[in-house]
Amino acid sequence: MYRKDFNPKRLTLAREKRGLTKVKLSKTAGLTTRSITGYETGETVPTIENIAALSTALSFPPKFFFADDPELPSVDTVSFRSLKSMTASQRDSAIAASALAIELIEWIENRFSLPPCKLIDLRDYTPENAAGVIRSQWGIGERPINNSIHLLESHGIRIFSLVEDCRQVDAFSFWRGNAPFIFLNTLKSGERSRYDAMHELGHLVLHKHGGPRGRTVEQEADRFAASILMPHGDIIAHAPVYPTLNALISAKTRWIVAVSALNHRLHSLGLITDWHYRTLCIQISESGYRINEPNGCPRETSQLLQKVFASLKEEGISKADVANELHISLEDIDSLVFGLLPLSRITGGNHNSDRTRSHLSLVSNSKK
Repeated sequence: MYRKDFNPKRLTLAREKRGLTKVKLSKTAGLTTRSITGYETGETVPTIENIAALSTALSFPPKFFFADDPELPSVDTVSFRSLKSMTASQRDSAIAASALAIELIEWIENRFSLPPCKLIDLRDYTPENAAGVIRSQWGIGERPINNSIHLLESHGIRIFSLVEDCRQVDAFSFWRGNAPFIFLNTLKSGERSRYDAMHELGHLVLHKHGGPRGRTVEQEADRFAASILMPHGDIIAHAPVYPTLNALISAKTRWIVAVSALNHRLHSLGLITDWHYRTLCIQISESGYRINEPNGCPRETSQLLQKVFASLKEEGISKADVANELHISLEDIDSLVFGLLPLSRITGGNHNSDRTRSHLSLVSNSKK
């Protein structure tokens, strides 16, 4: 490892991942802003002492700055929820996190055979028809979806957690070649996280590789999410007639959605009047149910990541070992899987480079 091999793009990635400006980083690392700028442009190369200072300030091992160029999705191809409420720093931090996720999934794919992607391009479909096509293609008919993350993973979608500034960043998605990625705010309620997951699925099939943006596109993804989580036929068959708020709270458990989402779905299908819908909206708000979901469901976890890390544990490989191989911190691994794994940490010994490639079998478990 020589100074001349220092990768400026890695420094920029690390700084943006931590949400730091060049000025803030220079103060934290005890360097000048001009030096940081020179390091990131490649005009100058930091000394070994300055690399150590940057490593400490950014909580990235020194080896991280000597790895190959990171692969970052283009801002134009990433679909963010609540984009208007995000700062540029929050957006850049989220995209930097996705670069680390890409490196993690590449590491995993070199050792495991993961489910292939089973998504088709539905950009010429209405959101409602697209949801129907996906349900038909995936063989779930009109049944409620029991676990959205398991369903998505079983069809080749890579799910990761997003913990940077979670209140501002709800979720985002992008395509990396033929591999779709979804990042979820796993601090939100289980119902809202499920809805976010299906909202992002809508972007993946309706707006592949970016394209038009704005309110209309977000509304299309919302319509898709509502349609796939609460299919028309099942709503007609099981939704309460002229529901009270308590009836909605009871009924929402069938589809595992927020009470406000079920209220909106009933209204969009013409099953309740405008007045009835607005009355329920007021009651939901006054009861605090837009923030604290009543009769809430447990947050969903990742079947794929659990199987991966359980298999690695059997081989004596811990998450810390994986972090060391990727030249990142254990905390960065944890942030990518936060809320998607059981609370107990995977422990283990040293990596065995001779282990054979494993095949993971994931089961989508929609309600029967």
